[in-house]
Amino acid sequence: MPYAAISYDVIPGHEDEIAEIFSNFRRVSTPIMKNEQGEEVGRLLGSAVFIKDEIVVRVIHYEGDLAAVGRHMGQQSGVHDLEGRLAPYLKTKRDTTSPEKFAQHFRASHMRCIAQLTKENYPGPLPAGVEG
Repeated sequence: MPYAAISYDVIPGHEDEIAEIFSNFRRVSTPIMKNEQGEEVGRLLGSAVFIKDEIVVRVIHYEGDLAAVGRHMGQQSGVHDLEGRLAPYLKTKRDTTSPEKFAQHFRASHMRCIAQLTKENYPGPLPAGVEG
């Protein structure tokens, strides 16, 4: 199950305000992602957000297609609320007001993954108590 990360360039010195914005994030309406025909194309499994000085990174654990993650998130009102509250703290302003524009930003801020280590690609037998 893959992970993705997106980055935000923020104005340093506002870590507590940004943490407060993310702590009040309204979760997506459903973790199930569907295509235009209503067929399930993936699931959001979880996410985490990290901040250090002027960089915020959101890590997303998902099943399915990464483009579907951007489309799904762009349709969520909680995401648009967060984007609006976060806007004053962004170094680089962006337009995420529509699902299409959010998906475009999602693609542009996606970080290149250089390694994903899981129990499925663990070299050799798994330790006792770890199911494969």
